[in-house]
Amino acid sequence: MSKAAYKKVAAGLREALAVAKGEMKPARLYVPSKIDVKAIRRRTRLSQDAFAMIFGFSVHQIRHWEQTRVCHLGAMRAYLLLIDRDPKTVIALLRRSRAKRRAA
Repeated sequence: MSKAAYKKVAAGLREALAVAKGEMKPARLYVPSKIDVKAIRRRTRLSQDAFAMIFGFSVHQIRHWEQTRVCHLGAMRAYLLLIDRDPKTVIALLRRSRAKRRAA
């Protein structure tokens, strides 16, 4: 291993340790490549139709994701993680956004 490569690896390890200890925030958030959309939807207790309508997806997208026919893009995975973490807040934000558009 070259000296430059070693320095980069060592710096990365130091950063990872600092993040793990809470001394530093990660430079980039981790978004998993596979997300269980069906499990997220079930936790919200919504049908495929309602989940799609509330969060701005098409029912076809939901079905494809749940049947693992199609992989969701990075931005969609991040959005789905937010929905999974706190669906009530996401719904409230979407409602506020719609209300502002109607008022304008």
